[in-house]
Amino acid sequence: MHEVSIVSVLLEQVRAEVEKSGHAGRVLRVGLVVGRLSGVHVDALRFAFELLAPGTIAENASLDLKETKASVACSVCAAEQETDELVACCPECGSHAVVIRGGQELLLESIELED
Repeated sequence: MHEVSIVSVLLEQVRAEVEKSGHAGRVLRVGLVVGRLSGVHVDALRFAFELLAPGTIAENASLDLKETKASVACSVCAAEQETDELVACCPECGSHAVVIRGGQELLLESIELED
């Protein structure tokens, strides 16, 4: 379950960002963007956050996950589509020259702090 390692790094990133801002309040919410092709299981990520957040700056904070669909484009016919999973060939022309344009993200999008 590599989500534990991911959350460990996430919590360190949150701590560093809050420290850099000079804010002394506590973290209320952490917003994260997770692409469907990122290889991250959101349920495991939530579990790891609940497991690791106590005792950190994000203790009692909520984890707001936004999942993004995969986006692929064909290099042959230029067709583009959103999908929930990786596709091996273009649905328009059948070419195997598809390029992933999105859905691999794993980004810290926001940190909400107490006033």
